[in-house]
Amino acid sequence: MEGQGKFRKQLTLVDLTFLGLGSIIGSGWLFASAKVANTAGPAAWISWLIGAVAVILLGLVYAELGGSIPRAGGTVRYPVYSHGPLIGYLMGFASLIAFSSVAGIEVEAARQYLGGWVPGLTADPTTGHPTVLGWFVQLAFLVIFFLLNYWSVKVFGKANTIITAFKFIVPIITVIVLLTSFHGANFSVKGFAPFGFSGIETAVSTAGIVFAFLGFQQAVGFSSEAKNPQRTVPVAIILAVLLSAGLYILLQLAFVGGIPTSDLAGGWGTVKQKFNLPFRDIALVLGFGWLAGLITFDAIVSPNGTGNIYLSATSRVIFGWARNGTFFKVFGKVDERTGVPRAALWLGFFASLFWTLPFPSWDAMVSVVSSATVLTYIVGPISAHAFRYNAPDLARPFYLKGMGIISPLAFIIASEIIYWTGWKTDSWLLGSMLVMFVLYLIFSKSVPKGQVSLAQQVKSSWWLIVYFAIMIVLSYFGTFEGTGAIRGPWDQIVVALISVVVYYWGVKTALPRAVFDVEHVEGGDVIAAPGSTASV
Repeated sequence: MEGQGKFRKQLTLVDLTFLGLGSIIGSGWLFASAKVANTAGPAAWISWLIGAVAVILLGLVYAELGGSIPRAGGTVRYPVYSHGPLIGYLMGFASLIAFSSVAGIEVEAARQYLGGWVPGLTADPTTGHPTVLGWFVQLAFLVIFFLLNYWSVKVFGKANTIITAFKFIVPIITVIVLLTSFHGANFSVKGFAPFGFSGIETAVSTAGIVFAFLGFQQAVGFSSEAKNPQRTVPVAIILAVLLSAGLYILLQLAFVGGIPTSDLAGGWGTVKQKFNLPFRDIALVLGFGWLAGLITFDAIVSPNGTGNIYLSATSRVIFGWARNGTFFKVFGKVDERTGVPRAALWLGFFASLFWTLPFPSWDAMVSVVSSATVLTYIVGPISAHAFRYNAPDLARPFYLKGMGIISPLAFIIASEIIYWTGWKTDSWLLGSMLVMFVLYLIFSKSVPKGQVSLAQQVKSSWWLIVYFAIMIVLSYFGTFEGTGAIRGPWDQIVVALISVVVYYWGVKTALPRAVFDVEHVEGGDVIAAPGSTASV
């Protein structure tokens, strides 16, 4: 096609690993530890462990998918290959919400910490809401991200690697220093789990844990631009998950142990109010002024580095949605000279800017993004399992042993995370997905039906629609912001049982044979060819 460029394969294993780490280590490390402690108390580290297990399970599944099918915006394209365009369309909508909002959240975080040095950026320290000047600072950050992404993927990748190397070092220094002032008695103040196990679970979804971890799949999103993606993508995913999980658990332990015990007289529910800028404030209380300055500087660098990645990732998701044939074609084009999907990048920029209105805070957006992001990942395990049946000859450089156990577990725990988010978020998020399904049917004359008939698309999608509806009902009657008619732990047991049924229903109703694409714009990778495999 004249004027149509191709993605440039310029990202190395180091670049891909740092894309994952750079996405995971952002505002999460700066804010989440206080919010998790506020919600779960001394048992907060268990919340991180649950989140890490969930992400490792998902990461293993996506390692096979990313190595087998290197495609830009892979999370919205795998469902199309396994179940048809309808599910890809639904995941495209959810992904646009999930990905574009992260860049907005990250500039919020950077601006809040910058307010510690520059007065007049934050209107209310308690809520974190910005002033008008503060909002324009956030806009400036987004414009910088846009320009870094606009010129070339190589400039973007190398800049991110340098930034991430720095933002990984500062949290490590913070852990080491805070451990020198460790107060072991803090872990028994008001009891080890003062809010019960429900507090531990709630923290996973609403306190920033899932939000922090779910950048693991960036290697998948950029796989079309990776060198030797069949090998580098799986390794990058696993490295990013394991390294970040260890760091976040250490940060949480250091935060809980570093708080002066006298500041806990009012209980763990007051932690967040006392430490608005958590690690900076605790460093100041402990007399480490130099560390507070270093953290503040990193608090400007880290979120902005993550926002930079997510703005680029948003453009790849939009590109993938357009290539599925269920979004405007103009967003499926790549600039011939730079290898960047510039139209998609423009839309990603404006979508990210939207999420900074009307001046929300970091806390207000995290639970929404967490649930939306997990929602975009739940189809992955089902697609991966389905490919074992409808694409048996698919080359799998990384072959996941135990797919029959790991994949269902990943789906179940992802469902629990969505449920833990609570009725307020789940009702509108899952409800909007049902609305999008209805709109797809209303405009069915315009949807792609060349390779998969509309009847087959609907047949292969009913499991997901029923899943959305049941999760809304369970959320309403459950114990997480619901009526409590279904008491715990029975509500979560029901979610797990429903997830098992839906999982195998989804695998069973996949397309009889997977439908892949081989496109000039993505380097012409031949997906369905048989090849050698490596297993774990």
